[in-house]
Amino acid sequence: MEMRMLSLLQLSDPTLPIGGYAHSGGLETYVQSGIVRSRDSACDYIRHMLTENIRYGDAAFASLAYDAVCSNDIEECMSLDTECTALKLPREIREASAKLGNRLLKVFQPVLQSPVLDQYAKAIRKKSASGHYCLAFGMCAAAMGILKKDMLAGFYYNTSVGMVTNSVKMVPLGQQEGQELLFSLQPLIAELVENTMNPDRDLLGLCCTGFDIRCMQHETLYSRLYMS
Repeated sequence: MEMRMLSLLQLSDPTLPIGGYAHSGGLETYVQSGIVRSRDSACDYIRHMLTENIRYGDAAFASLAYDAVCSNDIEECMSLDTECTALKLPREIREASAKLGNRLLKVFQPVLQSPVLDQYAKAIRKKSASGHYCLAFGMCAAAMGILKKDMLAGFYYNTSVGMVTNSVKMVPLGQQEGQELLFSLQPLIAELVENTMNPDRDLLGLCCTGFDIRCMQHETLYSRLYMS
């Protein structure tokens, strides 16, 4: 077995100790408002999030960050960090992204030999970079020697698992329904991986306005299970 496959499995493991379980990414608002209330509506939500938000946001940033590390371009990494911060309008989503990214780097940066990753981590400590999760994921994958297509598959899969898991808890769905839903996403993930290999920079930040609004509304929900 190739070592980079083991690295990918660890990097994309939803149980990594970075705090991902504490964030719903706005899904909690959709559930409380009754928009996501069944297996079918959860499936619609996840598919729309993947194709109309993640593809032009976090997945695209992960793809570009991967390229920047391969090119040994720390300036590009810093530029992507600034742009990613600017495009994450909801405060909770912006803060969650930085928290998860910082924790991911704390797990992997000490065991990887990457000058760009070291410089990025140093910039975060100096508060000149935020350290978003999607950027950290792409950068760590490149430093591990993981193939870009595999990195994107792992990123989309990890994102999908998070949304399915939260749907199982909140909608709620049965565990079997959750696994069937996750399995049904495989063709879509494969398609999205191909579409994100070379992101269009002009489309970065293209997303559903409703998603941003729901994420902002989450900040004032009467009761909450999740931080975002």
